[in-house]
Amino acid sequence: MDRGNTKREILEASLDLFSVQGFEATSISQIADAVGIRKASLYSHFENKQAILDALVKDVLDQYAEHSIFAKTDWDPYDDAEDQPALTPDAAVQMILAQIRYILHDPHVSKARKMLVMEQFQNPELAKLQPKQNYSDVLQYFTGLVKYLIRNSVLAGDDPEIMAAQLCLPISTWINLCDREPEREPEVLELVSRHIRQFFRVYQK
Repeated sequence: MDRGNTKREILEASLDLFSVQGFEATSISQIADAVGIRKASLYSHFENKQAILDALVKDVLDQYAEHSIFAKTDWDPYDDAEDQPALTPDAAVQMILAQIRYILHDPHVSKARKMLVMEQFQNPELAKLQPKQNYSDVLQYFTGLVKYLIRNSVLAGDDPEIMAAQLCLPISTWINLCDREPEREPEVLELVSRHIRQFFRVYQK
């Protein structure tokens, strides 16, 4: 196994272990055993366990920025796009359901979310990252979406941040439910779909 592949194997094994038993409870020896290398070999790739966590956090942030719609909060370009179709309830449902499936089923994202939940009370860095990804960015995204829909006369004007909270916070709760009880995903996706459609009925012009 070449050096590049070994480093990636170490990160993958570490994420597996951190997401199940936590950062503090995981030893360097356990990580090395999971990869199938000697502990001394692991240290040729990472200085210590903290360096592994730092690399994992960077990986999570990079993937989040690339793939999560919640990291893309600028709705102004949509106002300038003449051929941009109106966001219908059906389109909103499909867009949000696709994001939920990504969050629940992408192996890196799913494991990283579990690691963040476990470590938010232990690690100051992860304590900041967890609410950013699971609350602040989500609310900012949906606030931008609601403002865009109000500007384009799809929704009636009201308090955009409160409207966004009404729309997104139940969805966040249902995602967390699926993390704990994955067998309820079909039920949750149906609830999300009904919730979004009702939101549009309540506020639609």
